[in-house]
Amino acid sequence: MLFSSRTKGHLIALMTVFIWGITYIATKVLLTDFKPIEILFFRFTLGYITLWLLAPRFFTWKGIKQELMFLGAGFCGVTCYFLCENIALTYTTASNVGVITTLAPVFTAILAIFFLKAEKPAKVFYIGCLFGMIGIALISFNGQFVLSVNPLGDLLAVFACLFWACYSILTKKSSNYGYNIILLTRRFFFYGLMFMLPALYLFNFEWNFSRFEQPINLMNILFLGVGASAICFASWNYAVKLVGAVKISIYIYLVPILTIINAVLILDEPFTWIAAIGTLFTLGGVFLSEGKIKLKKH
Repeated sequence: MLFSSRTKGHLIALMTVFIWGITYIATKVLLTDFKPIEILFFRFTLGYITLWLLAPRFFTWKGIKQELMFLGAGFCGVTCYFLCENIALTYTTASNVGVITTLAPVFTAILAIFFLKAEKPAKVFYIGCLFGMIGIALISFNGQFVLSVNPLGDLLAVFACLFWACYSILTKKSSNYGYNIILLTRRFFFYGLMFMLPALYLFNFEWNFSRFEQPINLMNILFLGVGASAICFASWNYAVKLVGAVKISIYIYLVPILTIINAVLILDEPFTWIAAIGTLFTLGGVFLSEGKIKLKKH
């Protein structure tokens, strides 16, 4: 075998965050003509359809206990995480949200102690998280160290982290049942979309498909729906299955770095020395956090 399953999981996670690093660019383009809730709903609807095309067979019902776990994963990882993050951005700064979301791996590690008995983070993991947080703070504030406290928006960003941590734990527990990852991810999307429906009314959702007649809108929503949602959520869930929820969660720190690189290359945005130092801190945090995690034998 060319790669071990754990190595394969790490490579898949890297590929996934590379694509997720471009999503902010695509979303920024779409925000000219679409509301955040519209991008979110169209994105995951397209992702759901794509997953049906990739695996056109029904998901076998295996009992209410497992189904509640899938429902929880869809509710936390699709509906609540993205809604909390998007709404947070309307009440607080992008810098605040960028820094606060670095708590996601820490929350994942804490929840894993209680709900994933086989994964116990070593102390070096938390040191790596601290380095990652410092790095993301430098990248987010980019030398303008003015932290504006916006209680509602900042609290929503914290909840977004907590929901993503819950999603990671539920994904790992669900993967232990041995289901096909594409079918499992599609199940998560289904429940996520169902819970999203009330939000469409609350945020004045508009269908208006004529907006997709513009090639730039069509290409970006296809990228978000097919690539960043269907393929990337399935690949992320597969990486969690192979490596574990805690170790894989640390790759979230690479998303802002990849976003900066893509913004420099695609949008011609400047790359400052503060961002460069932040990038080094973040990469150092990722390497540190990839230290040993004590795995209990069953």
